[in-house]
Amino acid sequence: MKQIDVLVIGAGQAGLAMGYYLKQQAVSFTLLDASDRIGNSWRNRYDSLVLFTPRKYSLPGMPMLGDPNGLPAKDEAADYLEAYAERYSLPVQLQTRVISMNKTSQGFLLETNRGTYRAGKVIVATGPFHTPYIPGFASGLPDEIYQTHSSAYRNPGELRDGPVLVVGAGNSGAQIAAELSQERLVYLSAGSKLHFKPLYVLGQSIFRYFDLFGFIRADKGSLLGSWLKSRPEQIYGLELKSLMADRKVLPKPRAVGTKENRLLFEDGTEAEVSNIVWATGYRSDYRWIRIDRAIDSQGNPIHRGGVSPVPGLYYLGLPWQSSRGSALLGWVGRDAAKLAEKLRLS
Repeated sequence: MKQIDVLVIGAGQAGLAMGYYLKQQAVSFTLLDASDRIGNSWRNRYDSLVLFTPRKYSLPGMPMLGDPNGLPAKDEAADYLEAYAERYSLPVQLQTRVISMNKTSQGFLLETNRGTYRAGKVIVATGPFHTPYIPGFASGLPDEIYQTHSSAYRNPGELRDGPVLVVGAGNSGAQIAAELSQERLVYLSAGSKLHFKPLYVLGQSIFRYFDLFGFIRADKGSLLGSWLKSRPEQIYGLELKSLMADRKVLPKPRAVGTKENRLLFEDGTEAEVSNIVWATGYRSDYRWIRIDRAIDSQGNPIHRGGVSPVPGLYYLGLPWQSSRGSALLGWVGRDAAKLAEKLRLS
């Protein structure tokens, strides 16, 4: 059994930011990650993925190389995270999946595929995106229709000839639909009206203005934060908007079912396609946390600003943990610094 003062679960951007601050304290700590390489959360996404936040917004202490106002590709972001861990000699244990976590009188007891850990404090930095979600009616589609989730999609060469339906119009769905429209008919199914924001305004990233005017850092409990949180999801970049105006991407409402080899939509229309990319997001899975008061009845972490009601348990990297920027590469360090200070004082 390994005894650790602080155990961080997850070595993505949130876990690494936490490691940066823990390195400055006189504590023993380890970051556990189920992946076999740091940065694979980005590296294993679709080939054309580009972040919508520029390089200047990176983790504390180490700026990303290249044009500060430019947008990094996904492999660049992955390599940056790997280099970050190396630069600060962060103690990362890879290929280590946490199977269960319990609380005992002596602290937290964690069972992993590589042995047992006991820790005085635990920071869960796994993010909220664990299990790809695909609607149940997808199982009723015939085998002739190729289906994949956006987490498994890599490039257009994987798809069969013929039209494609992209279901889900978040930023991933928008980027994938735009890419596929270059060589085939694309339908894009969205459950609500699409809202677009330009990536750049007057030559500067729109996130510079969000940061300058306090939008990205607004506390979720403030009037500004509450208003921002109530706003619909934004698609960053205007490429898809132009493609839809040119009828190169055809909008469809929410997909609600299937009929033979056709998709049915809530407005009563249908579409016959050869491929479907389900950009329908993820579901959280915290079932491995077996501690009273840690998880609510919906399976979500119970916390205030990342601090659990369970003494010694913390969360980091959750959307709107404290502000709009909590789950973004350039701002997760703010929450990490706050949690590090709470750990130091506790």
